[in-house]
Amino acid sequence: MKLYLTRVYGLSKVVKARYERGVLRLLEPIELREGEEVLVRVERVEERRRLVEEFYGRRGPAPKELLDEFMSEAEAQ
Repeated sequence: MKLYLTRVYGLSKVVKARYERGVLRLLEPIELREGEEVLVRVERVEERRRLVEEFYGRRGPAPKELLDEFMSEAEAQ
């Protein structure tokens, strides 16, 4: 469902950030209105890479579009 909502409605986007002096600093621009609230999910880059490597190919074949999206998210981190 998340993939469908992301592609059709643009409801989520993965953005790389760096934690510095108590603040998350985004490493790429995002399109938001001033004062707009968002949900933030913190995921450590090292942990995500480890999981992708550990489980890659274990569930059988997957659509190319799904694999491309997972790789894009992993590379963005």
